[in-house]
Amino acid sequence: MSKGRDTRFEKGVSGNPNGRPAKRRPHVSAFDIIFDKTLTLTQGGKERELTVDEALQMQTYQAALKGSKMAVRKVLKMIEKREAALAKKTRPPAKNIQLSCHHSSDNANEALRLLEIADVDPEFTSRIKVHTWATQAALSRPGRRKFAGKDVKDIKFFTFDSDKLRWPRGRIA
Repeated sequence: MSKGRDTRFEKGVSGNPNGRPAKRRPHVSAFDIIFDKTLTLTQGGKERELTVDEALQMQTYQAALKGSKMAVRKVLKMIEKREAALAKKTRPPAKNIQLSCHHSSDNANEALRLLEIADVDPEFTSRIKVHTWATQAALSRPGRRKFAGKDVKDIKFFTFDSDKLRWPRGRIA
């Protein structure tokens, strides 16, 4: 093709004499136009302006209060949306909490005392003894383990009123 005068477009003349077309309006549905309108509502003798959307929500609330199951579902969905929006808006700041755990026999003994499973031995204040009911509960647990003579002796030594214990049949070796 030659660059001479026989080309389709003339030099210096726009190919679009009308210019760029005007921007189109954003897509607005009929519902959007209706929802933006306001209504005047009289409640309790007072006039109040509401959007169509607010008026429809109010009707839905009233229908839900009258017992409409569909309206109740719609109201619950509206509440969920509102709660989600509020949660996003007012998110509490993250807190850095330092946790520390101390393991010691004193903590375990104190827990047993608080739960009233064990108490301090009146004869030796440095020793703790288990209450009869707790030992009985442990002995009554199902299992096939048999207690040796030393085990029985230790259980009796560390239990208050050990003579009241009922030993399971066939579990003492």
